[in-house]
Amino acid sequence: MCGICGKLDFTGSPVDEDLLRRMTGLLVHRGPDDSGVYLRHQGNVSCGLGHRRLSIIDLTEAGRQPMCNEDKTVWMVFNGEIYNFAALREELERKGHRFISRTDSEVILHLFEEEGSAGIARLVGMFALALWSEKRRTLVLARDHVGIKPLVYYWDGKKFLFASEIKSLLADPTVRKEIDLEALDLYLSLNYIPAPHTIFKNIRKLRPGHILTVCDGVLKEERFWDIAPGMPADASEARDFEETKATLFRTLEEAVRSQMVADVPLGAFLSGGIDSSVIVGLMARNASRPVKTYAIGFKDMPMYDETAYAREVAAFHQTEHHEIMLNSREIIDTIPAVLASLDEPFGDSSAVPTYVVARETVRDVTVALSGDGGDELFAGYRMYKGEAWYRRYCLIPRFLRAGLLAPAILSLPDSRDNKYGEHIRRIKKFLRGAKETLAERVFAWNELFNPESKKALLTDSYGTDHQLAPELFAAALNRLPTDPINRMLYADLKISLPADMLWKVDMMSMRHSLEVRVPLLDHRVCELAFRIGGEWKIRHGRSKYVFIETFKDILPKSLHHRPKWGFEMPVSRWLKTDLHYLIENHLSRERIEKQGIFHYPVIESLVENLMHDRTDISWQIWNLIAFQAWYESTMQ
Repeated sequence: MCGICGKLDFTGSPVDEDLLRRMTGLLVHRGPDDSGVYLRHQGNVSCGLGHRRLSIIDLTEAGRQPMCNEDKTVWMVFNGEIYNFAALREELERKGHRFISRTDSEVILHLFEEEGSAGIARLVGMFALALWSEKRRTLVLARDHVGIKPLVYYWDGKKFLFASEIKSLLADPTVRKEIDLEALDLYLSLNYIPAPHTIFKNIRKLRPGHILTVCDGVLKEERFWDIAPGMPADASEARDFEETKATLFRTLEEAVRSQMVADVPLGAFLSGGIDSSVIVGLMARNASRPVKTYAIGFKDMPMYDETAYAREVAAFHQTEHHEIMLNSREIIDTIPAVLASLDEPFGDSSAVPTYVVARETVRDVTVALSGDGGDELFAGYRMYKGEAWYRRYCLIPRFLRAGLLAPAILSLPDSRDNKYGEHIRRIKKFLRGAKETLAERVFAWNELFNPESKKALLTDSYGTDHQLAPELFAAALNRLPTDPINRMLYADLKISLPADMLWKVDMMSMRHSLEVRVPLLDHRVCELAFRIGGEWKIRHGRSKYVFIETFKDILPKSLHHRPKWGFEMPVSRWLKTDLHYLIENHLSRERIEKQGIFHYPVIESLVENLMHDRTDISWQIWNLIAFQAWYESTMQ
């Protein structure tokens, strides 16, 4: 795993080496083992590439980047891992290509020589890469199929910059720091900013599964992968179900096996949930020694502690298990460092425990496998069940729903601080999202601030009438002609998974130079998942039915019917107590009014509702705190 950056200048001026080294230096946490730069001036265009290396495969000097082909006409910087590199290497060697390293990186160079950018579609893995062809004076950027690795770029018509993180781009003083109003609206709506947007105008995220070509000052973006719009299998025959389970087991096991290759210590995150437990089980089947597993636990927060489940899985597979037991004070003390690390506003509070588990795990291993992606492929979140519940809810006469049931439940107090209040909160969220169309329901269940709230919250200078988030979800939901559950899963695969879950895992793990691999998001597993009908994913009231049935023999029986709880923190309670200083510091009247983005009376009302336990709007307040922390560290 590494950090990459670069610059093209079309003004005739050479790329400044000092700038390139500053850009590279800001990515040192992504690659503490080595660094390198490449500079080339050709006529009216100059190119610079920068790289920070975290050595995983072939730890020798032969793996240094920027890396070139034999005649030094193609140069590359690469971040990620290619899991089918051995097979590709054998194929390329038969065609006459010669290798000087054992790295997966060098395979990409020779594949590009052989097939051009079309060869990128043949890569299996996670990656963000840049290839510079001196002969064609062309830069090719690519990002992996589902967006596991980040890649951002800036273009003003004369200068093109790219990097693994926005902070690296901002090292160039000519990169303008102007807030994109549509991105701000997306952030307030969703708690994150999906591709291609970033919080800045002129800075964009390359979308997952896409290639961007820059030649003679012209940018061309094209998609190299997507889920094919074929109808899923019919669930009516038991024989088909058994065949599907066998294929799923075989496909995921092969993905896990291929991702266990490394020249450095390797382990696995084990939360005690279904997905990480399956990954650990498959690792144990394919390992010659006990798998190293890591679980985070909370000494004084039993509602959020899942170490008992993780311990049971570890015993089941006889892993070398490590429990990272922390108290709330240790978590709270970490929060300022997490907020300070934000590249752009990001309001998912689970970034904090993710940061902690990465920090503790890297003390022992350099690579960790995780179970991320299983919920988005096999319907693990409550929202997917909500769609099934909606059909039953509609059987209740409308006058009873609208006139009696909904008003009564919506009047109840809710809270994330206890299980009863949390269940009420979830029911209220379901009722607020019980709209007429699938697109309206899905967006309402994802929405943080609704349009009316945003209009009241934002000043005239920062508000926008263009509601982009509903359009993004509607477009994704209409992409596949399939069942409602798979349509919802596809929307999450394209929007929330790369922008929320994967961004969080990458940023928090790479802060500690830990590589995290996600076998469930091998694109071949994803393709198979969307050939399985939604009726097999939620069946008999059980989420992830086909997934659990497929792997139940490598899971302790206690996990077969275990409900999903989530990787969360008691943010509501802490904002009223230990973290109240974040409200006082970041959401004070003086700061808000001086900044001019938000109306302070609206924020004041939100805080008052939280403090008086009227309703749990802690996520909205956390969203604003995260924005303010980013703004104060980046824009001032």
